[in-house]
Amino acid sequence: MQLQLYQVRYFLALARTLNFTRAAEQCNVTQPALTKAIQKLEQELGGALIHRERHLTQLTDLGKMILPTLEKIFAAAEAVRLQARGYQKKTIAPLKIGLVPSVSAALITELLLELARIIPDLRVDLREADANGLVAMLLDGEINAALVGDAVELPERIDRWPLFEERCVLVLSRKHPMAGRTVISLQDLHEVVFLERLGCDVAGRFKQACFADHPGPKVVHRSDQEGHLQ
Repeated sequence: MQLQLYQVRYFLALARTLNFTRAAEQCNVTQPALTKAIQKLEQELGGALIHRERHLTQLTDLGKMILPTLEKIFAAAEAVRLQARGYQKKTIAPLKIGLVPSVSAALITELLLELARIIPDLRVDLREADANGLVAMLLDGEINAALVGDAVELPERIDRWPLFEERCVLVLSRKHPMAGRTVISLQDLHEVVFLERLGCDVAGRFKQACFADHPGPKVVHRSDQEGHLQ
């Protein structure tokens, strides 16, 4: 089936007016051209869409059934056309930003609000993936920018700028035996039970730094949701 958009437009005009002459006027075509397009559409769909009578034109059951779907198809096509026109005129400014799970979108909220004031038609799309996934998205052009930690190797053709630094801290329950200490050694960490945030790009470096000569931290719970760990 080769459904043409102009056929859909002609049919929708005819469904609104139930008059071939007025439908042709709305579509700015001759009546024979509109009639021929409707006939071709009927051939494509395998059945009559219009009851043709001298003074009364009505949709057939098939015409009534497909009308809502064709309306959606035409509306979607119009939306695509308007989006493309807006993009060409630069009235729409898409910005796709990737975030690793360990970086909160709250860090860039103020910046995005400021950009939105400068660029009223800014359209922001936030994507979440691990650091390697975001690098692949950058190289494929799926995103425009990404916030990642320095634990991942970036190809030379990707520009990078340091935005901020964070220090690592050990978070313990107030009832934990080590909670009152001012100093905790790396050896002490070998006995601590950890909760692990999946997809955290800092976790690998933490394990290398603190457990280089040890099988690894004791992890009892893993989750990719911050709330589950809290």
